Amino acid sequence: MTTTHDLIIFGGNAGGLSAATLARRAGLERVRIIESGTVVGIPDVIGEHGLDVGYGETVTAIDVDTDGNLVVSTGRQTYTAPAVLVAQRKSAVDWTPSVPTFSGERILVDRIPESPNDVDVLVVGHTDHAVELTAQLADQGAGVVLAAGPMDPSLLSPMAEALLQKIEHERQATLLYRSVPTRISEVDGLPMVDFGDRRTPDLQFDHVVFSSGRHALSPADVGATETAVASGRLWFMGEEDETADGIPTAPSWRVGRDLLERCFPDLELPAPAPSAERRREFPGVIEELRREHYNATITHFEPTHSDLWVLRIKPDHGSVSHLPGQYASLGLGYWEARIDDAVDPEIDERWEKLIRRSYSISHRIFDDNGYLANEAEADELEFYIVLVPPTDDNIPGLTPRLALKRPGDRIYLGPKVAGRYTLAPVTDPRDTVILLSTGTGEAPQNAMITELLRKGHRGPIVSAVSVRQWADLGYINQHRELEERYPNYHYLPMPTREPDVPKRYIQDLISNDVFATEFDVKLDSESTHVFLCGNPAMIGLPTDVDGELTYPEVTGVVELLAARGFTLDHRNQRGNVHYEEYW
Repeated sequence: MTTTHDLIIFGGNAGGLSAATLARRAGLERVRIIESGTVVGIPDVIGEHGLDVGYGETVTAIDVDTDGNLVVSTGRQTYTAPAVLVAQRKSAVDWTPSVPTFSGERILVDRIPESPNDVDVLVVGHTDHAVELTAQLADQGAGVVLAAGPMDPSLLSPMAEALLQKIEHERQATLLYRSVPTRISEVDGLPMVDFGDRRTPDLQFDHVVFSSGRHALSPADVGATETAVASGRLWFMGEEDETADGIPTAPSWRVGRDLLERCFPDLELPAPAPSAERRREFPGVIEELRREHYNATITHFEPTHSDLWVLRIKPDHGSVSHLPGQYASLGLGYWEARIDDAVDPEIDERWEKLIRRSYSISHRIFDDNGYLANEAEADELEFYIVLVPPTDDNIPGLTPRLALKRPGDRIYLGPKVAGRYTLAPVTDPRDTVILLSTGTGEAPQNAMITELLRKGHRGPIVSAVSVRQWADLGYINQHRELEERYPNYHYLPMPTREPDVPKRYIQDLISNDVFATEFDVKLDSESTHVFLCGNPAMIGLPTDVDGELTYPEVTGVVELLAARGFTLDHRNQRGNVHYEEYW
């Protein structure tokens, strides 16, 4: 049986679907998609755009008939059409990741794990296929992080770009646009991913899925004759924006438009999306961008002073469930006003994009009734954020815009990322817990302290925080109240620039045995956990070269504790010194 169509597309992936929907919008009624599998890359598109799909079919031959039309044969039937697009990807049989990794069932290429519900999966890739894999995992209930690295959303196919925006808007996955793994090691049988970037700490997943990228089929793969190739009406979705060996090719983000312009010159195609520069001139564009990108509302914004705020954010979708000490990402658009006069680098290219930064989640210490807050029952997240001023070397993007926001304003909130700075190592309620922080590094400590006390921790808990001035202590009154209620809790605020307060730093607390002399709390490496959050100079992490540790020139807390028999957390072995650097 032979059926006649206006356009045949082999491959129901995002690129093929983008070309099909554009053709329908341009007026082609008989567009047929041939899909070798049982489902297309974005199933919702089929019904929404009334697309015609033949599932379970594979193209075996393409030739030209006496009328000049292309004849496409599959294992089931024959089609004729003036033009054909081959969007199907070639299986990357010999492809291997460029990232050093281990082999095994936890590392997958171009396929998702079986039964991914409620497991953590990292997808690595920057093409349409990476977005499709991410969407499949999210739809099946996985906790997904997409390490997109060099991804430029504008170079995805229109359908993949829209899908990516939906995934992000509905908090179905965490997107890391600037991060790619530098190493993947096996820890306790699971992949531990090192991003080689302080902005993205090491994360552990149940599986890592690599998207191997774009691999176009060749004429031989679909049985195309030389006559079919020479017709100029057989197109291939390729990696580059060029024509090779006389075969019309184009990348997924424009292949549909190129094909239609060449093969159907009388069609009136929908206008392409305006450039960012042109779009800036449109009335109401900022409100439109906010609707597109923001997925949460600021419900509380309380300045401790002009440059330091406690804020709460409630998402439109998804859970706010997290462990004390973990973090989430916040985002605002470059289109938002700044509180200062600094000019963002490359603002014209970035104007329509989001600025994302990760912040540790803080914690309400008391609820509205005066009891210890139970954030497990909350529907919003609390953050403790300081304004970062511009310098010659750094123009911060997010906090100068956040400074102008107030309750009721919209913002972007990313899904939970399972940070490893948690209370998991504290298993004995009699242990001593020391929490040391600088500035807003106090945020995750607030969550940890409240959780420990709420669950009846009996051992000593000491929280010491170093700031410049008393005004920089946004939670001091709540901590003082905790001291009155719980005899095992001690709070030690340390302003370094107040004239009536002797200057001392976090390291001095260790060197001078302050915990023992002021609170009768001993630093016993057998029964003490120390949590460090904030300035990397305070923490003082060593570098490991061939098994030999080298500490920074300025002595940090880690070196002082190591001299007392404490051990630092490592990938393969839990220690009793735990840390989270803040920049």
